[in-house]
Amino acid sequence: MDANIVNLIIQIVSGLIGGTAVGSRMENVNLGGVGNAIAGAVGGVGGGQILGTLVPALSGAGGMDIGSIIGQVVGSGAGGAILTIIAGLIKNALANR
Repeated sequence: MDANIVNLIIQIVSGLIGGTAVGSRMENVNLGGVGNAIAGAVGGVGGGQILGTLVPALSGAGGMDIGSIIGQVVGSGAGGAILTIIAGLIKNALANR
């Protein structure tokens, strides 16, 4: 399988986990199960792509080693969590108007 496809799968799954985890822990930013998962997956892909651009060793271009996989998991999980928090805060701000 191509390294780019593997990276994309890692980013989606890691972001989904990060978004779901932060949504279930922080009640004020919870978007519901599906909302947390979608925001996390989108944030995971975005965060993973940005991190891969800033740190080319994490993009897996030289091969899939454990360092690049761990970097993708951490970056994508954080990206998913951050986007879920931002989306939850925006949803709450619009609901309180």
